[in-house]
Amino acid sequence: MPYRYFYDCEFIEDGVTIDLVSIGVVDEHGREFYAISSQFDPTKAIPWVRKNVLDKLPSPGNPAWRSRERLRDDLLAFLTEPLRTDPDGELELWAWYAAYDHVALAQLWGNMQALPRIIPRFTKDLRQLWDDAGRPPLPSAEAARHDALVDARHNLARWQAMTGFRQVTGK
Repeated sequence: MPYRYFYDCEFIEDGVTIDLVSIGVVDEHGREFYAISSQFDPTKAIPWVRKNVLDKLPSPGNPAWRSRERLRDDLLAFLTEPLRTDPDGELELWAWYAAYDHVALAQLWGNMQALPRIIPRFTKDLRQLWDDAGRPPLPSAEAARHDALVDARHNLARWQAMTGFRQVTGK
């Protein structure tokens, strides 16, 4: 059984480095994960990222702020929790324009070889699915765009609109 996760990352990139700012993840069952890296370098943010991402983050005292190591460990525990009762299950990762998001996620562990084997080596792209499905109508985005958790929720809603699946219960 696939365990589908819909996520979004906010990051700072300069053409060489993708520096994770925050990540939001939701699954089909209503579970959510949100974390902000306490180790990104805000001085490298372009004005657009500063205005649309950094200025909207909760204050550093918020519990969502975590070291990259803790963020990585907490994220792995969140993603693999259903596999404790279903060891034959497989993880699926989904994002809108998924390439950069996948790199930002994978780099939490360092290089690709360090990525735990249980984590897929690629993220399925919702934007490509939308094209392949003939560009059906999608739910409109919430006003709080560029908040990783809000965007992750929107990614789930997009997938549901394209596939006809709704939240399921069970494992």
